[in-house]
Amino acid sequence: MPTPERTSLAEIVTQAARLLESGGPAAVTMQAVAAAVGVKAPSLYKRVRDREALLGMVGISTADELTRRLSDAGGDLGELLTVFRRFGQERPEAFRLLFASSIDPERLAATSEPVLRATAAIVGSERALDAARLLTSWALGFITMELTGAFRLGGDLDEAFAYGMRHIVGSLTADQDAVRPAQGS
Repeated sequence: MPTPERTSLAEIVTQAARLLESGGPAAVTMQAVAAAVGVKAPSLYKRVRDREALLGMVGISTADELTRRLSDAGGDLGELLTVFRRFGQERPEAFRLLFASSIDPERLAATSEPVLRATAAIVGSERALDAARLLTSWALGFITMELTGAFRLGGDLDEAFAYGMRHIVGSLTADQDAVRPAQGS
């Protein structure tokens, strides 16, 4: 008679993600995850190759969750940026993991799709990727600085984010013919 399963891969990933948020990447050990799911560490190796594979699974789960949130946000760039920021605030360690590890390119493409669709509606399909990169790099920089406490000059960060978002999105919606590269660039 086979031994009954005491945990699932989904539960292992969920507990690893919880440990990640509570203690950073160093807290995600096979021993700690095993304890969290109620098994001995060697039992985890039946489902997960090693710690790096486990962190990769957490990254995939994180990408899938962010994709769902962005897809549910609709096509408004301001809402997409707000959802992106909120995700970073709610899941800071998972957010960092997304941009510090190599997630499957197809998953990242799916995560990018709502932003690409929204930018294509504004600037056209030829420049959608450029616009999406502009928005993502600004938002990622802002959120990363916010999460690390790098904004030390005071002021309201919600207002600062809204200001930046208005101006960056506004630059995309402005007359595209008015924005031309300088001669010789």
